[in-house]
Amino acid sequence: MNIAQVSLAILYTLIFPGFLFTAVVGLLLTWVDRKVAAIVQSRIGPPWFQPFADIGKLLAKRMMVPRGAQRVGFIAAPLLSIIGATLASVIVFRALFNPFTGFMGDLIVLIYLSTLPAISLIIGGASSRSPFGAIGASREMSMVLAYEVGFLLALITAVVKAGSIRFMEIHIYQTLNGSIAWSLSGILALAVFLLCMQAKLGFLPFDISEADTELIGGPLAEYSGVGLALFKLARAMMFFFLPVMAVLIFLGPVNGTILSILAFIVKLLAVLVLLILIKTTHARLRLDQALNFFWAKVAVTGLIGLGLALVGL
Repeated sequence: MNIAQVSLAILYTLIFPGFLFTAVVGLLLTWVDRKVAAIVQSRIGPPWFQPFADIGKLLAKRMMVPRGAQRVGFIAAPLLSIIGATLASVIVFRALFNPFTGFMGDLIVLIYLSTLPAISLIIGGASSRSPFGAIGASREMSMVLAYEVGFLLALITAVVKAGSIRFMEIHIYQTLNGSIAWSLSGILALAVFLLCMQAKLGFLPFDISEADTELIGGPLAEYSGVGLALFKLARAMMFFFLPVMAVLIFLGPVNGTILSILAFIVKLLAVLVLLILIKTTHARLRLDQALNFFWAKVAVTGLIGLGLALVGL
């Protein structure tokens, strides 16, 4: 690679469509989340800049490492979280802004990268030498093993429909045949994907690992300052790129015309509002209830959707 290519790669990763772009829009969406929740609960809600002020305050504070904690794991966990979210956002938004770029198996790489924030929570909680962190890490590990099954089944259904593991091929398929969600298997896969996305974001009713009223934040209980800010930034970034990923894979395509862009924005807002309403109107499940829900209901629905896709429905 020459200097120009390296500079372009750094620009993609750090500015647009990588870290800075995704973080700014993600923080704005967390304000929308809090504002919609306030409206539902008959409150005023925070000003638009509140998420930025919260992150700025945390970044200005020192990160405290608990006595006896595994320093390497405790410090590396938030860095791993933000790295995973940043690289995943680069893949998703390059597929959005230029569907004909990418590489073979970019969807598989995206699956791995989108799991890194959850893995980092497990590492951070287990390294903190806190009972709250250890219990939260254990719960997070159980949840990952549960919801990732449905998440993968939903994506495999889309891959079977499009006949490819590349974003570009999925885009071409939907351009020629219409959105994947307009088929029976696609509807089931989209429903499964959205439920699993709710859990990946740590939203109610699946915020079991953090459970503020029980575990004081779980894996995040001992984090402060920069470490906590990075975890919150990674969560905000996921709140942006995961819904975009859902729209691209199941509700696309986006072909660059004004009508197509407006349709994409409407679909994205619909997904975001649905996630927020579920979060606002549902109480937290117990761990056993959540595991039963994902293994006995969501995973089975995903298998049915995959079976229908294999027979062409």
